[in-house]
Amino acid sequence: MRLQSHLRHHRVTLSSAFFTHFFRLFISSNFCHLSTDASASFPWFPLLRTSIARNDLRLGKCTHARIIRSRHDGDRFLINNLINMYCKCGSLSYARHLFDQSPGRDLITWNSILAGYALASEFGYDSIEEGFHLFRLMRKSAVLPSKLTLAPVLKLCLHSGLVCASEAVHGYSVKIGLEWDLFVSGALVSTYSKFGRVRDARVLFDGVLDRDVVLWNVMLKAYVQSGLQEEALTLFSEFHRSGLRPDDISMHCVLNEVSEVNSTEIKKIVEQIQAYGIKMCLFDDNSDVIMWNKTISQHSQAGGYWEAVQCFKEMNKSGVANDNVTFIVTLGAVTDASDLNLGQQIHGMVVKTGFDSDVSVRNCLINMYAKMGFLDYAWGIFNDMKELDLVSWNSMISSYAQKGLGEESLNLFLGLLREGLRPDQFTLASVLRACSATPECFSLAKQIHVHTVKTGKIEHAFVLTALIDVYAKSGYMKEAELLFNNTDRFDLASLNVMMSGYIANNDGFKALDLFSLMHKDGKKSDQFTLATAINACGCLVSLEQGKQIHAHVIKVGFELNLCVSSGILDMYIKCGDIGSAFVVFDGISEPDDVAWTAMISGCVDNGDEGRAFLLYQKMRRSGIPSDEYTFATLIKACSYSTALEQGRQIHANIVKSEYVSDSFVGTSMIDMYAKCGSIEDSYKLFKRMHVKNIVSWNAMVVGLAQHGNGEETLDLFREMIHDGVKPDSITFIGVLSACSHSGLVSEAYEYFDLMYKRYGIKPEVEHYSCLVDALGRAGLVKEAEKLIETVPFDASASMYRTLLSACRVRGDAETGKRVATQLLVLEPSDSSAYVLLSNICASANRWDEVVDARKMMKMRNVKKDPGYSWIDVKNIIHLFVVDDRSHPQTDEIYVKVEDLLSMIREEGYVPDTDFVLLDVEEEEKERSLYYHSEKLAIAYGLISTPPATTIRVIKNLRVCGDCHNAIKYISKVTRREIVLRDANRFHYFRDGICSCGDYW
Repeated sequence: MRLQSHLRHHRVTLSSAFFTHFFRLFISSNFCHLSTDASASFPWFPLLRTSIARNDLRLGKCTHARIIRSRHDGDRFLINNLINMYCKCGSLSYARHLFDQSPGRDLITWNSILAGYALASEFGYDSIEEGFHLFRLMRKSAVLPSKLTLAPVLKLCLHSGLVCASEAVHGYSVKIGLEWDLFVSGALVSTYSKFGRVRDARVLFDGVLDRDVVLWNVMLKAYVQSGLQEEALTLFSEFHRSGLRPDDISMHCVLNEVSEVNSTEIKKIVEQIQAYGIKMCLFDDNSDVIMWNKTISQHSQAGGYWEAVQCFKEMNKSGVANDNVTFIVTLGAVTDASDLNLGQQIHGMVVKTGFDSDVSVRNCLINMYAKMGFLDYAWGIFNDMKELDLVSWNSMISSYAQKGLGEESLNLFLGLLREGLRPDQFTLASVLRACSATPECFSLAKQIHVHTVKTGKIEHAFVLTALIDVYAKSGYMKEAELLFNNTDRFDLASLNVMMSGYIANNDGFKALDLFSLMHKDGKKSDQFTLATAINACGCLVSLEQGKQIHAHVIKVGFELNLCVSSGILDMYIKCGDIGSAFVVFDGISEPDDVAWTAMISGCVDNGDEGRAFLLYQKMRRSGIPSDEYTFATLIKACSYSTALEQGRQIHANIVKSEYVSDSFVGTSMIDMYAKCGSIEDSYKLFKRMHVKNIVSWNAMVVGLAQHGNGEETLDLFREMIHDGVKPDSITFIGVLSACSHSGLVSEAYEYFDLMYKRYGIKPEVEHYSCLVDALGRAGLVKEAEKLIETVPFDASASMYRTLLSACRVRGDAETGKRVATQLLVLEPSDSSAYVLLSNICASANRWDEVVDARKMMKMRNVKKDPGYSWIDVKNIIHLFVVDDRSHPQTDEIYVKVEDLLSMIREEGYVPDTDFVLLDVEEEEKERSLYYHSEKLAIAYGLISTPPATTIRVIKNLRVCGDCHNAIKYISKVTRREIVLRDANRFHYFRDGICSCGDYW
């Protein structure tokens, strides 16, 4: 039965029990003898081929960085392709670095780096000398050179000008039995002829008994390039008599080169050859197809993908009909060249010539589209196939698994089982990878584990690694350890997966223990091992261990590796050593977007938003494009520093970069606008989002609550429920906070009960704190105190701090003293507790108790957090402290403050000296209130911005009552809207009124 009923238009809903049951039934039906040899393909090859085709080193480096981040950088095939890409894109130093750090070099690794030096040998003798040195090292290694090794070495000989070197390579080819190989003999003939030794080339040519068209063409070209036209014509006649049919290249040599000679006799021969060529195109026997297919295949196998494609085009021009082999070898070359346009053209030819019914051709088409990232096209071909073999299934299952589409991959696996096909080790490794991405299918992974043990498939290293990975990612580290420890052979990939598993399960110490044990046993690390060990240090915030491993990295020569250097950078940032992080970053010759983003993020996390913005500007000037992670980090920086204008500029860049529809970036912008005091922009952006997840809803709910928009918050919550979005714990923190700020005590209790009864969310400390705050704001201080006493866990300091603020507002000195005592038991170093208690006592004229509170602070060595305010004007942050005279425009600012105080006194402002914790004369108390940091920041904003501009000021502490009162009057006399964000909430001052209702 075909899969059309459930794969063409529908997907089976994943059920772990269903998969497990189905797989158990299948393995019980004696399917254990598996044989098909199919390889899982990676999505990175097309990007690397595109980099080569476009000579785009930046794309190649970005792809390399992505490979590292995807943790595929230990794959041998990828390493070889990366070396090839760097060589062909002109970065031989990167290729050599990758080669030197590559463990277990195989033949392709050596051939790739030698080809790179051969390519570079045209431009410098250093490359020639080093190329020869590498060839000597290869001969000393256990890897035996092949015919593809000797070709670049002969090119080195040619560019060196040393014919003796060519003779030495020739002798070596005899020694290893490759002298008469068509590929090697062709390269030798070409080399000798370019040295002017055409006779030696001809002797070698004559010694080859089974010549092919390519070798004949090499000899023809040798005669033509040496000016020996008659010899070329004679050779062409021999070529024709040999039984092989000259191809377009042969005809080009004779007709285009020899015809230029001014000789009547030669011209007649050329005309005869031309007539022969025309006649030749009329014949179409099977030998022509075989010859063309062989030539295309040889080019492709030698890495000449574009030459293979050109050969295919010439074949079609010649009139020789394609067969299935033609399409198979050509599609392979097109896939490696990552030429989608040509691939689609060939696909059209396949359909037109009727070869779309050939399973092997269709498999090649599936592989081509999947590797180029067009899974929909690959799926369309796969789903329309009347006959599917294991290669077809493996290609699709692997492609979906590598893209992280676990559900789709597992559905295909189910289809494979239903078709009665027998999965091989490659199928099972891909399915295990899909299980890693789909936690609900862990039981299926366990069944596959049992099956691999019974059938011996677990002996394949990549299957064992996939099993360890799925156990580790599912949190079953003991089972992963058992698998890892029971293997007899050391496998670096398995060790790397184990270390990553420990880190993912918050056990960085074990990851480092494993690394240390490996090091003591004398086993060599690769770049992934070192990067994982460094990552463990970062997660543990273990700077000293991180430095030790950094030193080891330098010792073994991995410091320039992108994966390792990025890990070291991240480790220093996590450990708070931003200085060392910059040293590492500056040592990267060409940092990619990952390194730039890590450094920007490090600055933000360490409170240096200004430097983060400067780095972003440098990043843009260097031509490195930003991705969604870069933008999200920059938006976070704007949120922390409340740099609204900077945020708007970054928003514009996001729109230009077409990341505005990304939900992660969109949610970050919603949060940024809310925290920067522009709740209107935040709400507009939220409404424009096409896809909203719970994080987006929460950002808007909490944003509205912080701005004191209680009714709007509750309306949005109801809209969220109506849209079918299930609220979480954070949602209810926003809802309860909104109720608190808006004085909705009964509603707060309703939502508090709803949280658990309807949605099963157990109230936490933050939810109880919101209830305490709501009661306190409503003047129900005693009820708030009783609530704290009845919470089902130990009351937190945040609850007592909230209640203490309520006592200050209500002037309840007795309750305030009790609450302060409880708070100081929990947090004896909390400066805000002493300040609030002092304020309460000062308001009640209990000056002795104010002195006692101050003495207690001094005795416990508690220092009051310094208050400061800042304002962003033209993307520059201006910071002020009380009585600050450090600003360049201090005189103007102080004159403005005096003017404002004079104006607001006329409107009825009276300084509130209750907030002065000094027992001094009233006039002195008033004077001490004039130059608080928020007043200075507002004064600077008024003299530095156009009329009617909204003034936005941030204060790190709670705004004092006198400043709050003064700002209300300032908003009235200046007719300016003033937005002040303090430690508690946002205050919107308009026409003498504050949005908080004078309770904060």
